[in-house]
Amino acid sequence: MGAEVVIEGLTKSFGKQTIWRDVTLTLPPGEVSAMLGPSGTGKSVFLKSMIGLLKPDRGRCVINGVDIVTCSEHKLYEIRKLFGVLFQDGALFGSMNLYDNVAFPLREHTKKSETEIRRIVLEKLEITGLAGADKKLPGEISGGMRKRAGLARALVLDPEIILVDEPDSGLDPVRTTYISQLFLDVNAQIDATFLIVSHNINLARTVPDNLGMLFRKELVMFGPREVLLTSDEPVVEQFLNGRKLGPIGMSEEKDSAQMAREQAEAAAGHGDVLNEDVRGVVPQMQVSPGVPERAGAKRRMDRVMRILHTLPPSAQEGIIESLTPEQQRYYNVRPNPGAFHHQRGPEDTQQLPPVSAPGPVPDQHQGQLPADQVARIPGADGRSPRHGQGGA
Repeated sequence: MGAEVVIEGLTKSFGKQTIWRDVTLTLPPGEVSAMLGPSGTGKSVFLKSMIGLLKPDRGRCVINGVDIVTCSEHKLYEIRKLFGVLFQDGALFGSMNLYDNVAFPLREHTKKSETEIRRIVLEKLEITGLAGADKKLPGEISGGMRKRAGLARALVLDPEIILVDEPDSGLDPVRTTYISQLFLDVNAQIDATFLIVSHNINLARTVPDNLGMLFRKELVMFGPREVLLTSDEPVVEQFLNGRKLGPIGMSEEKDSAQMAREQAEAAAGHGDVLNEDVRGVVPQMQVSPGVPERAGAKRRMDRVMRILHTLPPSAQEGIIESLTPEQQRYYNVRPNPGAFHHQRGPEDTQQLPPVSAPGPVPDQHQGQLPADQVARIPGADGRSPRHGQGGA
């Protein structure tokens, strides 16, 4: 099973410019998480801080009991071996063929024989759908193949944590779906902890188990995917729907004058052309036929059902409706036919009552997280929500 990553109060700045502050969240072991946010909010900086390439100003990032913010260089070097990283452009060596690119970490960090290296490299190339392409140079293959080669290289050291930076960068929507499918298939096979940084809405809605969002130097929220996908936070609603009207502007945030001008334009009929609200819980992408079921998905469902009664009502109902009849009986829950759905339109303000806590769930795994470390959602405690209230 992948490693758990516990981040507490992490803050990073460059000189006087704060990138983000007091970020607190927990990446559950073996699950797929994604971090959203407008361009320029420091998502890639967050990944680099997690592996110690950038040193945060303060806070903790604990992996297997080691705080990489304060640990020695020797311990940091060892912890980094737990990570596999897929960079935006694949970051392949242009003068090396795919075989040598994928073999590079094994030759640098292990004392394995070339026979053993060859076995591992060919196995990872096959997992990522690149069997037979080992002799090709990066310049001779498509962008999607370079992404897969980068993923194969990230897998050769059998990482417990895989970080993925903008996997859709340079890819068309079809190839983005293929690479997204590959992430889930790999997760099913090696049970690693994934964190995907992206601003691709289709990927965010269908791939991860958990979703978070960075905006205005703060973690807006982080928790089960259903919480963000049904959120009424203005920044979340604007981002998911890709609209101009909202707090996000060309320079990340807007001033009051621009907000007022855009609201007036919208009232005069010159607003966004597409007014469809895509919020709501859609089915999650499943593994490919023949691939084993994701152990992380089962652990995640047990964990979420334990904290179900602490989540916002719309998220509760989205989770319950996603369950099969057998799962609903197992967890002793059922859908509320009068539940509020975003698709009904803003005039429908019906709210569903809180779902009672489910019955006991067998303790089948390690890495179980207390509810107060899984999702602290703005407004869920009865107080008015505000941007920057992060959660774990």
